[in-house]
Amino acid sequence: MTRANKRIKTGVLFVLCFLIGKPAGAELKIDITKAVVEPIPMAITNFVGANFGPSKYGIDIARVIKADLERSGLFRAIDPKAFIQKTHDIKSLPRFGDWRLINAQALIHGRAHLILDGRLRVEFRLWDVLAEQQMVAFVLTTVPSAWRRVAHIIADAVYKRLTGEEGYFDTRIVYVAEQGPQNRRVKRLAVMDQDGANHLFLTQGKSLVLTPRFSPTQQEITFLSYYGRVPRVYLKNLDTGREEILGDFRGMTFAPRFSPDGKSVIMSMAKDGNSEIYVMKLSTREVRRLTNHSAIDTSPSYSPDQKQIVFNSDRGGKPHLYVMSANGKKVRRISYGKGRYNTPVWSPRGDVIAFTKSYRGLFYIGVMYPDGSGERLLDKDFLVEAPTWAPNGRVLMFFRQGRTRADGTGGKTRLWSVDLTGENKREIVTPIDASDPAWSPLNR
Repeated sequence: MTRANKRIKTGVLFVLCFLIGKPAGAELKIDITKAVVEPIPMAITNFVGANFGPSKYGIDIARVIKADLERSGLFRAIDPKAFIQKTHDIKSLPRFGDWRLINAQALIHGRAHLILDGRLRVEFRLWDVLAEQQMVAFVLTTVPSAWRRVAHIIADAVYKRLTGEEGYFDTRIVYVAEQGPQNRRVKRLAVMDQDGANHLFLTQGKSLVLTPRFSPTQQEITFLSYYGRVPRVYLKNLDTGREEILGDFRGMTFAPRFSPDGKSVIMSMAKDGNSEIYVMKLSTREVRRLTNHSAIDTSPSYSPDQKQIVFNSDRGGKPHLYVMSANGKKVRRISYGKGRYNTPVWSPRGDVIAFTKSYRGLFYIGVMYPDGSGERLLDKDFLVEAPTWAPNGRVLMFFRQGRTRADGTGGKTRLWSVDLTGENKREIVTPIDASDPAWSPLNR
C-alpha cells in the first residue's frame, strides 16, 4: 500500500500562496444553469521553466489542466499554433491585443521549476483577456511527484473562478475492475484519479467485490465482498490496507454507503427471506433497523444534511424510489413513471436524486427532484448502471455494458460521465473493464 499512502498524504506537502487580482468591471463568467453552454475559448500556454525556457514539468502541467477543463464541456482550448505571443515573463502583463486577435477570452500561463531544496515550485495566473484583468493567481510548492495534483488544483481554481462553483478535478474514483469471460469474471477493487491516471489495484481478485464507496475523509472505503463465498460488508483503510467486517450478521449484507458525517454506514441486510435497511454506528458497531416491510428495501442513500434517506423498494408492486426520515419514519414514494427504478443516490448539493431506470429493454440514467418532480433522463443503453456524483453535484459517473454474444464474448463494461445537461458524455479510460464507480470528495 506504499503508493496509496503517498497518494493520500501528498496534500500535506503543499505550501500555497494566493494572489487575487482586482475584480474586473465586466467580469468573465459562465452561466452553468443554462441547458446548453457554449464553451469559453481559452489559451493555455505551456508553463515556462526557471529561466523562462521550456520546462518538462510545465508542459505536463499545462496538458493536464487543458484535459481537465475541456472534459468539463465548459471550456475550449485554442490550438497553440495560433498563439501570437508564445512565451513571456509571468510577472509581466500579457499582450492582451494578441490574445484577443485569436478570440481567447481567458488566458492561463505559469512557471514550473525545481528550487534549491529539490521541491517543485509552480506559479499560475488566470487572466480575463477582454477586461485585461488578473482573475486569480497563486504559488504552489510541493514534491516533484505531486505535479499532477498541482495541475488538478489549478484546473479546480479556474473552474471555480469562472463558474462560481467548486471544481471536481482533484478527486479520485474507486471502482470494480473486471476481467475474464462473463461466466468466470474476476473482480478487483481499484482506485485512480478522476481522469484515469495513478491507477492502483487494491485487491487481488480472489474474492468477488461489489459497490465500493468512499468515506468523507477518503481514507476508508466500504464495499461488499464474497470472501469465503459469504457476502458481507467490509471496511478497508487505504492508509494501512487493513480490512474488517462490519458485523458478522446471520443474513446477507449489501449496498453499503457512508453517512455524510462519516460516523455511520447504512446498508441493506437480507435475513429470514426479507431485505431491510439498517444503519451501523461505526464507533460502537451498534446496528439499528430503519425499515420494516415485507417488500425488498435496498440501495439507501442519505441526503447531504443527513435528515432524509432515499431508497428503492418493490412495496408498490415493482421497484420504485422512496424517501423517508433518517429515523425510518414518514416513508413516501417519489417515482411514478413507467419502468423500474433502482440505485438512487442523493446529489451532494441536495437538489436532485440520480437513479437508474429500466423500461422496454433499455436502461436509463436519470435525475429527479426529491419530491419526485422534474424527472429527466440523461443517457440510455443496453445497460447503464451505478450512478455516482462528482463532489460539486454537476457531473455523474456510471458504467455502461454492451451486449454479450452467444459465445460469451463482447459485453465490455466501461466507465462514462455525463453532466446535468445530458450533452457532455465522456468515457473514462481504464486498463481493463470497469463497473460500480464511486467518486471521492475533493482532495482537500
